Amino acid sequence: MSIASEIIRLRSELPVGVGLCAVSKFHPASAIREAYEAGQRCFGESRVQELLEKIPQLPSDIDWHFIGHLQTNKVRQIIGKVALIESVDSEKLLSLIDSESRKAGVVTRVLMQVHVAREETKFGFLPEELTEYFRQRKFESLTNTHLCGVMGMASNTDDEERVRADFASIAGIFRDITINIAPDLRGFDMVSMGMSHDWPIAVEEGATIVRIGSMIFGDRQ
Repeated sequence: MSIASEIIRLRSELPVGVGLCAVSKFHPASAIREAYEAGQRCFGESRVQELLEKIPQLPSDIDWHFIGHLQTNKVRQIIGKVALIESVDSEKLLSLIDSESRKAGVVTRVLMQVHVAREETKFGFLPEELTEYFRQRKFESLTNTHLCGVMGMASNTDDEERVRADFASIAGIFRDITINIAPDLRGFDMVSMGMSHDWPIAVEEGATIVRIGSMIFGDRQ
């Protein structure tokens, strides 16, 4: 299967209202261009240096999503260059994104990463930390950051019930924030979850964006 045919097939299978972020990390600009020519505009990168090398090589209307763990010392380098930072995993990082965006005169769109997976290695707010952040309305101090929703990953397991439970948990936290805790939040409407191996379950549980890499581009190069 070609990259273009995979993009077209995935788009036909995704329900209306669910966006596709093509995870292009570790793949060359030529592969991204092939997906772009098939109509794909949203691409996910997880390393700042790799992202910065690719941006000038590719069309300017690409929506770049930063999906990896973002180190605080790299924040300034991507402000104003990405459409969305999906992986905000601490209040410290969020505060820095806000201050750097203010200095740059831009508004940065972000997702709050929630940690529900069993692996200790994954990043993110614990569910109770995230709901407490909104309960205390700490987001009101942000001036140049727009909170667009949540992002999360399921446990790395073949246990489909566990994966489904993790996705249900992420979507449940999102609903709790939007319905019960901060219903006045505007534009907080994105749930990014699901990857190549588990995206159909994520969609069933409420994903509005899926992040798919190997299914489109093959194994990383």
